[in-house]
Amino acid sequence: MIECFSTPQQLGASLSSIGVGSSATLSFLSLPFNPVKLVCFVGWVYLCLYFVQRVQFSSLVPKNRKLIANIATLFLGPILLFVLLIVDVVRKSSESSSVFEVLKERLQSVSAGMRSLRFSSRDKTALRLLDSSGRSITEIYGHGKGRREDSHTLELTEQIIADALEERASDILIDPKNELISTIRFRVDGVLRTVKQLEPAICQAVINSIKAVSNMDIAERRRPQDGAFLAKTGDGTVSFRVASAGAVSGEKLSIRVLSQNAGMFTLESIGLTEKQRAVIESMVAKPTGMVLMCGPTGSGKTTTLYAMLNRIDLFTRNVITVEDPIEYVLPNASQIEVNPKADITFAKSLRSILRQDPDVICVGEIRDEETAAIALRASQTGHLVLGTIHSDSNASALVRLLDLNVTPLLLSSGLDILISQRLVRRLCNNCKVPAELSQNQIHDLRKKGINYKNIFQAKGCDRCHETGYYGRIAVFDILNLDNELKDDIANNRLSVTQLKKEGVKKGRSNLWKQGLRNVVSGITSLEELKRVIG
Repeated sequence: MIECFSTPQQLGASLSSIGVGSSATLSFLSLPFNPVKLVCFVGWVYLCLYFVQRVQFSSLVPKNRKLIANIATLFLGPILLFVLLIVDVVRKSSESSSVFEVLKERLQSVSAGMRSLRFSSRDKTALRLLDSSGRSITEIYGHGKGRREDSHTLELTEQIIADALEERASDILIDPKNELISTIRFRVDGVLRTVKQLEPAICQAVINSIKAVSNMDIAERRRPQDGAFLAKTGDGTVSFRVASAGAVSGEKLSIRVLSQNAGMFTLESIGLTEKQRAVIESMVAKPTGMVLMCGPTGSGKTTTLYAMLNRIDLFTRNVITVEDPIEYVLPNASQIEVNPKADITFAKSLRSILRQDPDVICVGEIRDEETAAIALRASQTGHLVLGTIHSDSNASALVRLLDLNVTPLLLSSGLDILISQRLVRRLCNNCKVPAELSQNQIHDLRKKGINYKNIFQAKGCDRCHETGYYGRIAVFDILNLDNELKDDIANNRLSVTQLKKEGVKKGRSNLWKQGLRNVVSGITSLEELKRVIG
């Protein structure tokens, strides 16, 4: 049974009766950071946890009351700490200032201690920058023997990378604007945002630290260089690809954050309609054929490829990928990374892959004539080929393949499906508001039979950093090459000029139609759809 004391004097008198003086009592109760008191508090917490466990498995407590009993048990520890805190505050206030000032001082002290503990823990263990061999940035710099300025630079570099990961940035751009200032920008959801401005000397030190951990030449500031590094976090390892170039006002650095969640996406979660998903699922289930993704840089083509690969049974089919770089490690799949310095190209890797009995071949990007020809021939010889190509639309992809000197007969017989893709930003569910449409817009939507009352627009809040958008969703345009279209391509009945004019227009129209469905569903806005598709 716990005896309650109404005043600190009664508590002190009780302790004095067992041999503890009042001065010793006040010293023992001094808060915070008393080692004895800390041990007592930790012991009390573990005792509370023990009681919670006993309550959880006790047959005396009804099942529907266990949650309430556990919460009540956990509150016994904080109550004791609160009593001790009040005793200390009363003692301090009687000596100098008022009760409220002492209480405020104690709370600020505890808050500062918890904040410093959290920051130090994050800086030391939450994020570590590593080069390709596994050495940390502090080892590269010799942090233990370095100067204080170097330590500050490394902390600033790690903080920038940590902020980029926290903000879900896909790219980090470090740009010298003039001789007085340099900016650091994050590309979040496809849009750049300035997050920091630094002096050129400090910014150059940050650039040098990133180049050092990326195995790049620090002394070379004019010639373009490429590199890569890793960041070890509490959630895993994140890969970064770095590119530098000389600019008028200094050195420019571009850092690409390789998505570690790409392999976790499925065809159901990336934004496909049921009809589109059925077409892709039936295609990836076939033993032969070719699916080609097209779109500009950063449109999510690689993520969609991973979603297709996740649909394939990797245990019964031999899947080999050629990527630049490997963004996500797929279990039970053979992944080859392109390395031009080691003379490992897409074309040479594809030639070697064909001798390794593959069932499914994934080509990260078709860049040249040889790679395109090998991929199309592989789809004719009993392989399922998935690939990407940079183009504006499905029709532009056909034009580009013909421009790479792929013969019309090979193109018509090897290619089965073309998929154009764009990424539009999702409206922030925390702050989106009904859209204010003009009379002309309302008239056009009514004419097309579209319910405009569910259309929203962006507003901005703290969650979305005043942008009004949070996250993205993909919009697709699928072109299934049927026998009639293949026959027209094989017999040169489709002119390049016609494909460029009518095909691109048709592709944009289909993307707009698919995106408009997301607008009327309240997922995105008309302004965002116009920005992305035009």
